[in-house]
Amino acid sequence: MSVSRKVTAVEMEEGEGAKVRRVFPTSHLMHLDPFVLLDEFFVEPPAGFPSHPHGGFEAVTYMLEGGFHHTDNLGNDSVVLAGGVQRFTAGRRIVHSELPGTNGLNRGLQLWVRLPNRLMGLEPDYQQVEPLAIPEKDIGGCRVRMIVGEGSPVGLRTKVEYLDVTLPQQKEFTHEVGPGFNALLYVLEGTLAIGRSRVERGEAAVLTADVQVNVHSTEKARFVLISGKPHGEPIMLRGSFVH
Repeated sequence: MSVSRKVTAVEMEEGEGAKVRRVFPTSHLMHLDPFVLLDEFFVEPPAGFPSHPHGGFEAVTYMLEGGFHHTDNLGNDSVVLAGGVQRFTAGRRIVHSELPGTNGLNRGLQLWVRLPNRLMGLEPDYQQVEPLAIPEKDIGGCRVRMIVGEGSPVGLRTKVEYLDVTLPQQKEFTHEVGPGFNALLYVLEGTLAIGRSRVERGEAAVLTADVQVNVHSTEKARFVLISGKPHGEPIMLRGSFVH
């Protein structure tokens, strides 16, 4: 598997004073079916995302530092800390807020996954998974956390695999993704080599349609590998709603 396209996350402000590095949608990459949006966010009090509505997708929020405080119109009110996951299914409509969970830096990744047309009217739902419930393995000296996929309790209506991988210096990681899946890698730390391409911190690589991913670290590195089965349906993002 090689790099078909490389993009640099775009820095911008969202919500009220929150800073994000947006991988997509941007002018460089709009969507990657079934994925609608991928942000790395940085939130310190008093910044945050006050109450707002969503519809038509599922969101996976994975915390890297600090915590995130989620409240919604379903009655949920909880804080997830670093290493944990919040998943909500917007379906027909959900109204929620996401605010700092600690007094320092609260950093994480948020991924939006389009619902298929037949599930757009689904009742909204929320799930929180604590850090120790996320499966973690040592594979050839590499730390691999299964955020979504085999063994993970995080439930989505779309076939998705989402890995958090940490590599020591000069280490290789090989992994097979689902046949026909679209795949993307986003670097959180260090520099990676994928075939003849180098991918650095804050850059993402859209991978070719192949089954095996081979990644080599030139220094200690950390990245997420996200793959999913496309729905083959148009992705239309209007504000905070997917149609």
